[in-house]
Amino acid sequence: MRWNGALIAGTLLLVVTGVVVTIASLTMLESAEGLSPDVAQPASAAHWLGTDDFGRDLLARALVGAQASLLMALAATAISMTAGVLIGTAIWTAPRRIREFALRIVEITVSYPELLVAVVLAAILGAGRWQLVLAVALANIPATARLAANLSGAIHQRDFVTTARLTGVPRRALIGRHLLPNMAEPLLIQLAASFSTGLVAMSALSFVGLGVQTPDYDLGRLLADALPAIYSRPLEVVGPTLLILLLSIGAMLVGDGLAAAADPRVTRRAPSTPRPPVTTRPAREQDSSASPATVEVRDLVVRRADGTPLVHGVSFDIGRGEILGVVGESGSGKSLTALSLSRLLPEGLTAEASRLRIAGTDLLGRPTRRELADAVAMIYQDPGTTFNPALRMGSQLTEVLRVHRGKSPREAREIITGLLEDVHIVDPPRLLRSHPYELSGGMRQRAMIAAALAARPSLLIADEPTTALDVTVAAGILRELARIRDETDTATLFISHDLGVVEELCDRVLVMKDGVIVEELSREQLRSGEVTEPYTRMLLESVPRLSATPGVGA
Repeated sequence: MRWNGALIAGTLLLVVTGVVVTIASLTMLESAEGLSPDVAQPASAAHWLGTDDFGRDLLARALVGAQASLLMALAATAISMTAGVLIGTAIWTAPRRIREFALRIVEITVSYPELLVAVVLAAILGAGRWQLVLAVALANIPATARLAANLSGAIHQRDFVTTARLTGVPRRALIGRHLLPNMAEPLLIQLAASFSTGLVAMSALSFVGLGVQTPDYDLGRLLADALPAIYSRPLEVVGPTLLILLLSIGAMLVGDGLAAAADPRVTRRAPSTPRPPVTTRPAREQDSSASPATVEVRDLVVRRADGTPLVHGVSFDIGRGEILGVVGESGSGKSLTALSLSRLLPEGLTAEASRLRIAGTDLLGRPTRRELADAVAMIYQDPGTTFNPALRMGSQLTEVLRVHRGKSPREAREIITGLLEDVHIVDPPRLLRSHPYELSGGMRQRAMIAAALAARPSLLIADEPTTALDVTVAAGILRELARIRDETDTATLFISHDLGVVEELCDRVLVMKDGVIVEELSREQLRSGEVTEPYTRMLLESVPRLSATPGVGA
């Protein structure tokens, strides 16, 4: 958050006004409420704004009344923001039908003007301070809930939230650690706007007799009391009016300042960190039939809500320590197959199968969060969206160890430090102290591999993990996957559209087209071009290759 002129001016205005009002309420209460013989006095050195018909100092009453308005506006803002944010974020963690119903309700309620709703609620609840607070708070909840729902909807689709769901992070922690920190700036702007509009709405309701009642008073009540004498004693309305303006303008300046500070055009540059050279280990040849399959998939079908199949009866196995590649064009069903194994299919899609098991865990049943986190881990395509930008890397990388392994923060940090060293991170402590935006794409992807290995999963799903990286960094990531295969015997499902990468890394390859496996090849068959399907041959021929032509370059 960067301070700017509007933010500084608004903060100073609110702080100074708040301090003056608080001091006045402690030192000028007798002048504001005590009767005196100095009735209907004009402005003077003793009474800067004069006195009313009962001899009460008008400036003192305005300052004391401002404290009541300030406290009520703060209370209404706190209620509306808390309820609105909880409703908006909970909507996106609820089941689909409940979410759709709740979103429609929010859209309907937000279509009515807030002041009109507050007037109706105040008339129903009756006059009084806390009835007024409740009426204004309830009227402001729909706007906050809609904002929070829109923000949550965008963040909920990002990879770091998907990872948190996969690792079994509880709903409360998902909201508190992953959603709210990334919504802070827009919500702060909404908070300032809610305070400003709430203060004005409360003053208006008290002015028309639906709020604070005599002998209690706030700024709106003082304006109503001054209305009969507005022509004979116009100074009587100056104090309440000026304080309403100061408080509301201060809140609006804070909101404008927060909006300017949150401007996405203001960017930070992430320092680049040199990476050490990585030695390559030769990939071993392996017969997947020599050991029992870690992953068993039979007759997998993925359907839309209307019953349209997107993946048609896919079946395959993955053995221990085997890397199975899946290739095909966009829309061929590669990622849907992988997401079925991690139970992370998008809304509106369902998966069916006669058998779906990972290391003994039946995914067709109801595996616990811990069982699912132990069974499968994912490495995503874009390292820029893998991690929560609002949290430091240390808390994110150690989360699965703390949540599912019961490790203390210190133990989890020691384990993840070792895993970071294994993936050739030069300075793990520095990485753990950093935010994601301070790291290069290659470092984020290596950190994602370390986090995926922290739970010792039986299956590692790598969904095009090198697509968003440059060639040299991608080569290093592929070497890390080969090393993991050689050292840990982890089964790996590697999804890619790059046949050259698949040819070097994978033990077997599945070719998918239109949701169907059209051919299965060994590494040797792929290298030698021994394919039978025209579609596979077309994919091979689409790979650019360098060839020496006699006479060229001579």
